[in-house]
Amino acid sequence: MAFRSSHSLGRPLIAPTNLTKTPSRNCKFSIQNCSLDPSHSRKLVLEVKDKLEKEHHSLPVGQNGRDDEDMILWFLKDRKFSVEEAVAKLTKAIKWRQEFKVSELTEELVKSVADTGKSYVHGFLDVHGRPVLVVVASKHFPDVHDPVEDERLCVFLVEKALAKLPAGQTKILGVFDLRGFKTENSDLKFLTFVFDVFYYYYPKRLGEVLFVDAPFIFKPIWQLTKPLLKSYASMVRFCSVDTVRKEYFTEETVPPDFRD
Repeated sequence: MAFRSSHSLGRPLIAPTNLTKTPSRNCKFSIQNCSLDPSHSRKLVLEVKDKLEKEHHSLPVGQNGRDDEDMILWFLKDRKFSVEEAVAKLTKAIKWRQEFKVSELTEELVKSVADTGKSYVHGFLDVHGRPVLVVVASKHFPDVHDPVEDERLCVFLVEKALAKLPAGQTKILGVFDLRGFKTENSDLKFLTFVFDVFYYYYPKRLGEVLFVDAPFIFKPIWQLTKPLLKSYASMVRFCSVDTVRKEYFTEETVPPDFRD
């Protein structure tokens, strides 16, 4: 999956805006449950909403649009409640959704590349209640497959995984099955694209990434990729198939590819 213009993944340090001094707690996907005082949270959401309407009136409205208050709150949390930073990142994300035509992605549109089995959303949640997005690296051939179709499949599956989020859960698990990985499967741009998508357009939705049974030839690729990911690299865990089975699933829910 090639990404035409990879972005720098530098993370600016942003000061919180009037955060309460109470101990932090998990922030659910609603204004009322946020660690900020509800009235203050609401005020910031409306401030962002108003700025988007005045400064970016051409952006669409509705779900995932400039007036989607849940989406606004999510980006505010990501930007540590900095209104200006949230507006900037939201504007970029909403424009990207328009240009990429995310709302038009369907099973039929991505069927040809999905049929390769290179990536899919698992039918069960992991033991932490997270939807699971699986990538089978040995089935990815960047010199053969259309990178545009690969990008569409990637975004379609992210959307599909997020649609499976149960109440109270906010993040998904990414599993890279690296068994059988060879040089011809190598794609630095693919890894960069995946993490770019999550950082810029689906912030704080990726909870953990498992690199399963990584062969020796994968190590140099990781060493090249890791500096680009900055803090996101800390989400990656190298582990074995046995670890996936025992720590992330039950006997009934483990993906078929990872069964004994």
